[in-house]
Amino acid sequence: METIIASGIAVLGTLLGSGITLAFQQRTADKSHQFTRQEKLRQERLDAFSAYAGALVNYRRCLVHLWFCEHEQPPPEDPDTVRIRAYDLRSNAQETLFRAQMLTDDETLSQAAENVLADITTLSKTASRTELDDARVRTRDDISRLVRAAKQHL
Repeated sequence: METIIASGIAVLGTLLGSGITLAFQQRTADKSHQFTRQEKLRQERLDAFSAYAGALVNYRRCLVHLWFCEHEQPPPEDPDTVRIRAYDLRSNAQETLFRAQMLTDDETLSQAAENVLADITTLSKTASRTELDDARVRTRDDISRLVRAAKQHL
């Protein structure tokens, strides 16, 4: 009888040990999966906001060039050609904006990203060189602020 009780205790101990080991392994696997997911999301956010900042810089540069094509004599390039390039760059900026917005949960950051694009779009509509220079500084600073804000969410 003692042998049967000892065997039963041994079997229960083995089962309990296996169950605890399984629970710890499952917990470790869940933590590893969660860490991997968070790291992938962080990397995707980094890529999305980096691409968006680059698209904004290119779009901004093209609009400044467009302004000079329309207002300087003689124009350094055909304004219609530059305008078409600006449309393409704006489309690219919008696409990267949508990707960045889908990857962030922060509505304030999402709205700030949208506002920077809208502010840059007004660059080519400025009437004077002074207004253009002010808008260039403002939009450059806006992009820098956006990058710093996005960095906080990585």
